[in-house]
Amino acid sequence: MTDTNKYDAIVIGGGHNGLVNAGYLAKGGLNTLVLERRPFVGGAAITEELQPGYKFTTFSYALSLLRPDIVQDLNLVEHGMMVLPMHYHFQPGFNGEYLIFGPDTYENYHEIARVSPEDAEAYMDFGHVMDRVCHAMKPLVDMIPPNSQSDDPKELARVTELSAYMEGLDPDVQEMVQRLTTGSVADVLDEYFEHELVKSMIASSAIIGSKCGPRSLESGLVWLFHKMGEYDGIFGEWGFHKGGNGGFTQALARSFEAFGGTIQTDAAVSHVIRKDGQVVGVALENGDEFYADTVVSALDPKRTFTQLVDPNELPNDLVEAISNFKFQGTAAKVNFALTDLPTFPGLETRTDIFQGFVNMGPSIDYLEEAFADAEAGRFSRRPFLDGCIQSTIDPDMSPPGKHIMSCFVMYAPYHLAESDWDSERESLGDAVQQVVEEFFPGFGELIEHREVVTPLDIERLVGLTEGNIFQGELFADQMFMNRPAPGWNQYRTPIKGYYQCGSGTHPGGCVIGGPGKLAAKQIFGDLAVA
Repeated sequence: MTDTNKYDAIVIGGGHNGLVNAGYLAKGGLNTLVLERRPFVGGAAITEELQPGYKFTTFSYALSLLRPDIVQDLNLVEHGMMVLPMHYHFQPGFNGEYLIFGPDTYENYHEIARVSPEDAEAYMDFGHVMDRVCHAMKPLVDMIPPNSQSDDPKELARVTELSAYMEGLDPDVQEMVQRLTTGSVADVLDEYFEHELVKSMIASSAIIGSKCGPRSLESGLVWLFHKMGEYDGIFGEWGFHKGGNGGFTQALARSFEAFGGTIQTDAAVSHVIRKDGQVVGVALENGDEFYADTVVSALDPKRTFTQLVDPNELPNDLVEAISNFKFQGTAAKVNFALTDLPTFPGLETRTDIFQGFVNMGPSIDYLEEAFADAEAGRFSRRPFLDGCIQSTIDPDMSPPGKHIMSCFVMYAPYHLAESDWDSERESLGDAVQQVVEEFFPGFGELIEHREVVTPLDIERLVGLTEGNIFQGELFADQMFMNRPAPGWNQYRTPIKGYYQCGSGTHPGGCVIGGPGKLAAKQIFGDLAVA
């Protein structure tokens, strides 16, 4: 061992949570090393120029759930963080129907009233309840959850305090939380709204990245999780980072290095080195070794507990929980380089409708039919698409006058029943292109380049098991005190000095940063006690 390969802390994985965690550790005075397998950091939050002049957000494509205090704590604005507003949400329908949501609640009220006066009134009532629900749930997102398996009096007291907090919420808030955490989003929306375009526009967040349809019992919690995101303090709003999400992770990397941290790329970790039940460092696949008394894995739970360490040396209940942890990735991406903006019939002059999300899935039945294909082990023949023409928000993403379009695709199950993804890649791209063409006639004539990213690509390139973008499903039995396993939900592992900080820990996936921050808080707490 030499001084050049000895650190206070080592973080495995340079995705956004790994960089957030490393940033806090370095800021707290620990000499910290980040080891990244790929030639660059960012994980799934990267920007790549795959076609000259066109910059693609290959995987992750927007910001909302990032915990606001991370921006201040890590001085991210000083290091280039710049989030641009995504003001609009366009929902095209069949037969010329559409909805356009913007930043003004009352304009949205009148837009809904255009198709359903009753739904416009319900929209205001629903929004009021949900704003209170989000405020009530926010403290849970930003806390280290209690350990439900512990007999430590402090942990027992925290469980009791949490129960008292939930019981103290207003009855209508309690009821909505209960319904969303145990039932389907479609059931809730059916109670409030009647128009399919309104319901599908709201429901789409309930299926993003998850193997569930809007009528599945898991969809309520998935929807609530996404609703907890915010832009400029407004729940449910989204932003786009200047230069794409790769611009965001580069700001994180600069912040970490400014605190004295070190990043080493092309450094795939083979395994964690242990001695007498204590972590002492890591070994790379090339044989190099680095040493530290604290090692943090930002990888998903399967890789953290069954690849970096020998699962035979872990408690049986933990190994069983991880083996049962649901990944089942069901999302893909198709990115387009375009010569011009698409047009929607009747709105040919409205370019502002693209300055945000374009949801192509005009009814609950449409979303359910797409999900039925996934249940049958095939990609959706008419997929739901969450589109975004990011060059309308940041013109530097494409050559002047041209555009890029990101399409998040549901559903594309990792496990195909009768084929494989290397064979089906272009067929998926064709299905996506056909859906866009259906809503925006002439779209195919605008395409200069098409990139198809399957769940298998996500696993191969980024290391996310089964291509699950959240490092594990956002279902109730895998959240909060159960993420990734009961008793191991507080970022520790059975190995002293070995921690976890990926999206497979609380609060969960998306570009959120919470796991990285909360894991650092736990680490510093343990170091203070030691």
